[in-house]
Amino acid sequence: MLNFDYENKTRIIFGEDTHKTVGEVLKPHASKVLLHYGGGSIKSTGVYDDVINSLKANNIDFVELGGVKPNPRLSLVNEGIKLCIEENVDFILAVGGGSVIDSAKTIALGAKNEGDVWDFFLTNKDNNGALPTSTILTIPAAGSEASSGAVITNEDKELKLSYGRENLRPIFSIINPKIYFTLPANQIANGVCDMMIHIMERYFTNTKNTELIDGLCESTLKTIMKNALILKEDNKNYEAWSEIALAGTIAHNGLLGIGREQDWASHNIEHELSAIYDVAHGAGLAVVTPAWMTYVYKTNVDMFVQFAINVMGVDVAYRDSDKIALEGIKRLKNFFREMELPLRLEDLNIDDNKLELMAKKATNFESGKENLLGGVKKLNWEDVFAIYKLAL
Repeated sequence: MLNFDYENKTRIIFGEDTHKTVGEVLKPHASKVLLHYGGGSIKSTGVYDDVINSLKANNIDFVELGGVKPNPRLSLVNEGIKLCIEENVDFILAVGGGSVIDSAKTIALGAKNEGDVWDFFLTNKDNNGALPTSTILTIPAAGSEASSGAVITNEDKELKLSYGRENLRPIFSIINPKIYFTLPANQIANGVCDMMIHIMERYFTNTKNTELIDGLCESTLKTIMKNALILKEDNKNYEAWSEIALAGTIAHNGLLGIGREQDWASHNIEHELSAIYDVAHGAGLAVVTPAWMTYVYKTNVDMFVQFAINVMGVDVAYRDSDKIALEGIKRLKNFFREMELPLRLEDLNIDDNKLELMAKKATNFESGKENLLGGVKKLNWEDVFAIYKLAL
C-alpha cells in the first residue's frame, strides 16, 4: 500500500424530501447564490419550485443560469463566470447531475482567478481559490457531488479535459433518491456504467497489499450491478435507488483510490469520443473499457483474475488465468448488454476515420511531449489507437 493523504469536506444530506431544506442549509454559507442547472427536467418534476421556495423562505438572494448540456461547455462556463462577477455572487448551487456540477465548479474557479479558466485544464496549475459550491443531485452517476474534480469540454477546440483541487469539493450535497424516479432507462444505464468505471479506474492497479480497498471496490461494484438490474424492471424502487445513489458517491469521492496507483486510461480514451462526437460519457465508457481490459490484462493478469472471480463470479474451475480473466471481461460486457448499453464504436455511429487523430489527442502526441496514459500499462498513442480499433 502506498502513502496517502485523504480529505473529504463534503457533507452528505441523504433522504426523501431533503432537497426542500436547501435554503436552511445554505443560509450560514451564502448571501447571494448562483442557481445553476441544465434543461427543463428540474422544472417539470417540481424540484425547481421546491428549491426556489426554500431559498426565498430563508431570504437568500439568487441569480440563475440554466442551459448546461451533457459534456458541459466552456462557453456557458465563461458566461457564468461573468455573471458571478457582475452580480457579486459568493456561492454556487448546482441542481443537476455531473455536467451541471462540473460546470458549477469551473465557474467557481474562474470567478476567483484572473485570466482564462481553460488554462487550468491545459496546465493543471494551482489556483488562487474558488467560490464555494454545493449540489442537489438529480442524476446519480458522475460522483462529482463529493469529488474534487471537474471535466469541461472546449467545443471550439474539440477537447475534453479534467482539473482537480481540494477547494473544488462541494461544501454539501443533497441526495434525495425519489428525485431519480423519472429518469429514463438510457440515463440509468449510462449512470451505472460511469460509476462502475470510476471504481475500476482505481481498482485495477499494480500496487500490492491493498486488500481492504480491493474489498470495498468489489462490494460496491456488485451492489451497483445488483440494484441496476432491479431498477431496469422497476425504476421507482426507492431502496434500489438509495443503494445506487450512495454507491455513485462512494465511487468517486476518493476513498476507493487511497493507497494505490490508479489508472484512468479508459476515461482519457473516452473523453475523445465525447469531445468530438458528443457521446454520452457512460455510453462511451461501456465501449472503451472492455477494449482497454482486453488490451492490457496480461500486464497484471492476477488483478484481472481477482476481478473475474470476486466481482463477476467466474468459477475458478476455469484454472487457466487467461481464460478466467477473459471470461470476466465477457461477463462485464454481458452485463452492459443487459443494461442495453453500446458495446462497439459502431453502436455509437463512430467509424475508423478519426481513430488515429483521437489517439494522438488523448496522449498529447503532437505537442512533442507525449503523455503516456494509464497505470496498469503505460499507453502511448499507438496503444490507444489499438484499443480504439479493438472497440470498433
